[in-house]
Amino acid sequence: LGVAVVQKFENAALFLSAFPIVGLTVLSKTDFGAELEREVLRKRPALVAAAEARDEARFEARRTLSQFFGKGRPLFVNDPPKYLKGELPGDYGFDPLGFAAPPISDDASSAPMDVETPKSSSNPVLNANLDRFVELELLHARWAMLAVVGVVVPELLASTETLPIAEPVWWRVGAAKAAGENLDYLGLGGFVIAGKQGIAIIALCQLVLMGGPEYARFVGIRSLEPVGVYLPGDKNYPGGAPFDPFGLAGDATFYEQQRVAEIKHGRLAMVAMAGVFAQALATRTGPVENL
Repeated sequence: LGVAVVQKFENAALFLSAFPIVGLTVLSKTDFGAELEREVLRKRPALVAAAEARDEARFEARRTLSQFFGKGRPLFVNDPPKYLKGELPGDYGFDPLGFAAPPISDDASSAPMDVETPKSSSNPVLNANLDRFVELELLHARWAMLAVVGVVVPELLASTETLPIAEPVWWRVGAAKAAGENLDYLGLGGFVIAGKQGIAIIALCQLVLMGGPEYARFVGIRSLEPVGVYLPGDKNYPGGAPFDPFGLAGDATFYEQQRVAEIKHGRLAMVAMAGVFAQALATRTGPVENL
């Protein structure tokens, strides 16, 4: 339907991009939206209790996964900083420049939770700097994992002649678009929601599509409650149906293992993207051709 609308009406892609955010906002202002919010508030005590029980189960899972968490985890240094106690996935005690050190005014950071802390403190208490860097690392890691797929797959498909790609090399796409080329996705002429749009429209679509979710994340995971959606997690791992539709995080041990796997893959992807940038600058070719 979206493809048909875009083909029929010029610049309809911008409208379609804004529709989810605008639609949710309008819904929250209606009587139906108010009823959805009241229903969530009515269920909130039970939902919060379930979330707390889930956090305790994950706390216990972290204690059993000593190869990833706690004092028994691998370390890059013999004497890690006191604020890195093995409570986070991928914590190898490595912060040589002290970027994540607690600010002097941060009283809560003086005693961050260790894995051996009693169940009543099942969630890590991070100082302001560490909390911010954890959030930023996850954001960049997730973007990098998507980016690696985005730069490799089109060139791979084109090089193996699996599908025709208008411009398979990632860093040439912008120049091709500026030259007025119609960049159909995966060689499908009808799938042109962004392919035939101008750069300004594509930029505005991205601003709307990403700005809305990022604002919701910034203001807090309770921002969806006015439309009847309760998210049981935090800003980094919100959980719930929108972010865990298959309920994979229900198993505490599996959830903690996947958090470790995610940050490991994300760090590799960030290094990989740095290499992709460097090779594009040095060789003026794509990553697949450079293999």
